Amino acid sequence: MKILKSILFLLCIGSTTIMHGQATDLARVEYTNFPQSNSDNSFSRFKTFFKFPIKLNDSGAYFIPGVQYENVNFQYKDSAPFSTENLEHLQSYAISLGYTYKMSEDWRFGIEAEVNATSNFETKELQSEDVEYTGSIYFIKSRNEEEINKPWRLILGLRYSTSTSLNFPLPIVNYYRKFDPNWSFTLGVPKTNLRYYLGEKSTFQAFVTVDGYYANIQDRININPITSLDKKPAQNISMTTVLSGIGYEWRFSKYFSFYIYGGHSLINTIRLRDENEDRVYTINDTNSLYGRTGLKFSIL
Repeated sequence: MKILKSILFLLCIGSTTIMHGQATDLARVEYTNFPQSNSDNSFSRFKTFFKFPIKLNDSGAYFIPGVQYENVNFQYKDSAPFSTENLEHLQSYAISLGYTYKMSEDWRFGIEAEVNATSNFETKELQSEDVEYTGSIYFIKSRNEEEINKPWRLILGLRYSTSTSLNFPLPIVNYYRKFDPNWSFTLGVPKTNLRYYLGEKSTFQAFVTVDGYYANIQDRININPITSLDKKPAQNISMTTVLSGIGYEWRFSKYFSFYIYGGHSLINTIRLRDENEDRVYTINDTNSLYGRTGLKFSIL
């Protein structure tokens, strides 16, 4: 059970990297809001990333550096046996380096490494515990609309992160298929969806996706022994959520799109964890509504 929870946690904090590796988005600016049900708490997040493909040759090889920034505003209004002031502002800075090339006419190989500093930064200085490392490899096979009537894409890979206590990489499996001129589906993690194309510019979708957030707490929090599972201090905060909902996307130019999603969480937990990633305090585990909107730059 602990391993299964760790896998879900790793998929949540790594969902952004995985999605970028699978998608054709080169830039995105996004805002998400999670009002917490049966609580005065609220969780909002601003996130942006940019990737810069650099063509290496005419055979399909690219070097892809990227940067990402996240800012989480967690309004902690519920009563707690400890001070929550230093949990209200969480930030993440990431730098990634990727490389991809065509192995054959159908298969493409990709590799990506990322360094991520994520913390509440209450000391105003970077600490070693703030820094996490991630490595991923991908094998992608695809057939596009110019080749067949029902295009598809299969992604297989492995991903390893130092953010959890797991000492082995996790598999990545994702399958996309457009089975009708107006319909397509994607099966996999972190997102499974069913899309309906209303013309060339508008798309509706129903989806289930994994999301979350992780940040180091620089000054450890001593939890009241009466309300905690043990006496270990909290070293990090994590949000783990599985979301279901519907979304709309409008492509207003060749490369730029506006999107808006809304729905309800199926799993929603915000927890404080110790150095072994064990839970020491649950802040909120009530499912709630959520909304997300943003702009993206995509090459396809």
